[in-house]
Amino acid sequence: MAQVTAKMVKELRELTGAGMMDCKKVLVETGGDIDKAVEELRKKGLGKAAKKSDRLASEGLITITISDDYKKATISEINSETDFVAKNEKFQQMVKDVTSHIHENEIVTNEELIKTEIDGMPFEEYLKTQIATIGENLVVRRFATIKVGENGIVNGYVHSNGKVGVILAAKCDSEKTCEGIKDLLKNIAMHAAAMAPKYLNEAAIPAEDLAKEEEIAKAQLQKEGKPEKIWDKIIPGKLAKFKNENTLLGQKFVMDDKKSVGEVLKEKAKELGGEAEIIEYIRFELGEGLEKKSEDFASEVAAQLK
Repeated sequence: MAQVTAKMVKELRELTGAGMMDCKKVLVETGGDIDKAVEELRKKGLGKAAKKSDRLASEGLITITISDDYKKATISEINSETDFVAKNEKFQQMVKDVTSHIHENEIVTNEELIKTEIDGMPFEEYLKTQIATIGENLVVRRFATIKVGENGIVNGYVHSNGKVGVILAAKCDSEKTCEGIKDLLKNIAMHAAAMAPKYLNEAAIPAEDLAKEEEIAKAQLQKEGKPEKIWDKIIPGKLAKFKNENTLLGQKFVMDDKKSVGEVLKEKAKELGGEAEIIEYIRFELGEGLEKKSEDFASEVAAQLK
């Protein structure tokens, strides 16, 4: 029987992407035959899952889980390779299960997630099983949880196609006020999903972003031929407009465009005899920051059949 060397294990791992110990074990079983080892790994689902790992997963679903007491909310983005699989019931159930798992165990990082167990098995094994069953590379790309205490409330919204989701947290003067703004908070999350504000409020805008916007304003004024001596009078107005258009609290509320989101929230809390303030805002849009695959699903299938 051929001796299994570290070089052989490395080669098999590079070919299939399977785990080091899985590669070593199957090489022993196949007497060091690389081709047979690849075949065995694929039969076990390990090679199949790993072989797809370099294929971009930029489709998928955004999902949220909110606790019954509205004190904790989790949002996740789990990617698949195609929109076709994103509509698959097995994938949709997996996304719900993983998001609930993250929510219940208050997992913060992917490193922590990999070390957990789900459905009685290590998470990494669970994911490989899902990949083998569903037939595409699947990636738990990102997730976040917002948690509040007394006089705090969370809510959220996911668009019907699962491509955009938002979770929000507010602090109030009382639990009564929190309960009273719960539905409004969901509507504000719906607004954020549609209008995509970059920041929660003015304080959340990085100084470098404002500096960049000021440089843009100066360039515009120069191009318009405005005298430089009056720039200082015009630029503050341009920056104020930028802040309003790009912050959640500054944007005009889609359900009442005569008022800003901040004004609507303040008025609602006042009606309830209290005060409320949104303190956290997280918005996920599917695949943002990832390069989408150029070929569609039908083209991919055709390519694989050649």
